Amino acid sequence: MAPKSFLIFHNPQVARSEALANTIDASLRTTHGCHAECTTLAAAEERALLPAPDMLVAVGGDGTMLRVSRLGALLGCPVLGINLGRVGFLLEVPEAEWQAALVRVVAGDFWLEPRMLVYAEHMRAGARLGEHHALNEVVITRGALARPVRLKTAIDGSPLGTYIADGLIVASPTGSTAYALAAGGPILPPTLRNIVLIPVAPHLSIERAIVLAEGAGITIDVRIDHPAILSADGQVEVELRDGDRVSVRASQRDASFVRLQDAAYFYRNLAARLAYKESLQ
Repeated sequence: MAPKSFLIFHNPQVARSEALANTIDASLRTTHGCHAECTTLAAAEERALLPAPDMLVAVGGDGTMLRVSRLGALLGCPVLGINLGRVGFLLEVPEAEWQAALVRVVAGDFWLEPRMLVYAEHMRAGARLGEHHALNEVVITRGALARPVRLKTAIDGSPLGTYIADGLIVASPTGSTAYALAAGGPILPPTLRNIVLIPVAPHLSIERAIVLAEGAGITIDVRIDHPAILSADGQVEVELRDGDRVSVRASQRDASFVRLQDAAYFYRNLAARLAYKESLQ
């Protein structure tokens, strides 16, 4: 189905983002006869309370795409990413190709790729303090002190073990190519629905990454005598205390990415990214 209404997000921290977003806005309205609105990334949470458009557009880098994708999952809107960042692994359209991309999108010539989010629930003394959705990962990590955290874990109620480490990454398949990859985790195809666990600098504890079965969740009991942090996609941070519990599972909400390439795009992009990494060494 061809979309008729668009909400375009620009990131003030990304050069050229606002200018290009305004140009795309004008093109959608004047050239393609669509309803379009342009706004800043800071307004993403406020937009969740308003009627949803047919499609969201993220103009920026991967950080922009992460934030807009979480809103898209909440609203049930697909997201088209236009890349202005250095890597832009999540975004579909290079900056120079946005005009051709719009022609295809308004004609309905695209497909939608679901992406699993992870959902984290933060508990303290039996009370829920907060909940967080993340496209890439939820991370429990030490604070400023260079001391490991102790994280007692269970998978669907069955004890797994205690991680003694700088942190524990709980990643989605999308997140397996982000922080999790840098920490030595495996690469998962993005359309899987498995959670992967990767310890950060483990000390005399579980060292290997673990891929959970589809539908499985993890409960993490925090054992610390110093500050620790819970973060979601590196954009939301919450302080953890001794005795806090964090439960993570697949979210009931999926993000939906607008794709113009064929289904083999992931491996092409991955090969290009790994080749780029090698060129820097």
